Amino acid sequence: MEAFKNKNRQKIIIHTTIWIFFIFSSWVQFFGTIFSVNTDFYVQWATGIVLFYLNYFYLVPRFLLQKKYGWYLGWTIGLIVVFMSFRIAYTKPKFQHENRMAIEKFDPKNKPNEIPKGFPPPDFNKEPHKEPFFFKIAPSIYYILIIAISSVIKILAEYYDNEQKKLIAESHRTTTELNFLRQQTNPHFLFNSLNSIYSLAFKKSDLVPNAIVTLSELLRYMLYETDNKTVALEKEINYIQNYIELQKLRLNNIENININVHGDAKNKFIEPLLLISFVENAFKYGTDYKGAAYIKIKITIEGNNLVFKIENKIEDYTTDPENSGIGLNNIKNRLDLIYPNAHDLKIQQDNQFYKVYLLLQLDKIKTHLN
Repeated sequence: MEAFKNKNRQKIIIHTTIWIFFIFSSWVQFFGTIFSVNTDFYVQWATGIVLFYLNYFYLVPRFLLQKKYGWYLGWTIGLIVVFMSFRIAYTKPKFQHENRMAIEKFDPKNKPNEIPKGFPPPDFNKEPHKEPFFFKIAPSIYYILIIAISSVIKILAEYYDNEQKKLIAESHRTTTELNFLRQQTNPHFLFNSLNSIYSLAFKKSDLVPNAIVTLSELLRYMLYETDNKTVALEKEINYIQNYIELQKLRLNNIENININVHGDAKNKFIEPLLLISFVENAFKYGTDYKGAAYIKIKITIEGNNLVFKIENKIEDYTTDPENSGIGLNNIKNRLDLIYPNAHDLKIQQDNQFYKVYLLLQLDKIKTHLN
């Protein structure tokens, strides 16, 4: 509410300043001194301001923007006629009377030695003071310009407001979609992790306590870090490493599972839980029935670019029609939302290997979506 009031206050100040500037400029140009300003000058600007805001707040929104062009044209012409008629009937005769009074006041036959303070000495060789040429031809043009300027400003303001509303609506829609995708990641991850611990418990392995501790660390990261717009790249990489350690606990052969990180991850940030789906899929489809897996992960940080590579042997590719591909579709949608035109994703698959290449421009993340 306070921001709305401040915005309106700023608009009032701007409008007032602009009107004062134009009125002052007109006064200096056509009259020079305040003593020679006539009544019609004040009436002209008063009616112009009234016409401007009548058009701005009522005529344009009610008729022009609603494509009621006939009504709009009729109202504008009618108002111009009313204002012009008022000025012709009341103010111009008074203006002419003021001119005659000024001439008589300076006539030496009346009071030659009395010159009001502030007036220059009169030159009686000149013709009597005439109505400025501006007032002879300009009133109708002046009102037309007022209407035109008011209409253009209002149309541009409405266009800008509509574009801002569209951007806000799109941002809200995108944020809602992104939050939904993030929420999908959590139960998907938890389901896979619990399966790993279940397999250890089923074997009555002594590694179950370690697995539970590792899982608690993962859950702590998910609960307290991933609600932020971005997370430190170091923490995200550490999260991936902990997940891999959790998966290793349930496998019999882990010799061919490794992750290599190259480059400086400090002061770099990334969308949380962005890469884990690729790792989950690698373990899901890269583990054979003997509990052995071939999974190679390489993360390279070069400046603001991150290159993520992962490959796994395809040991089990029996698809689940209901759940298959949830993780990959999730990450593709998130990449499109958060890194538009700032990522390159390539997936290759043959009879033996499944390979993923992802290039991210870390500094191009659209954090305003949140």
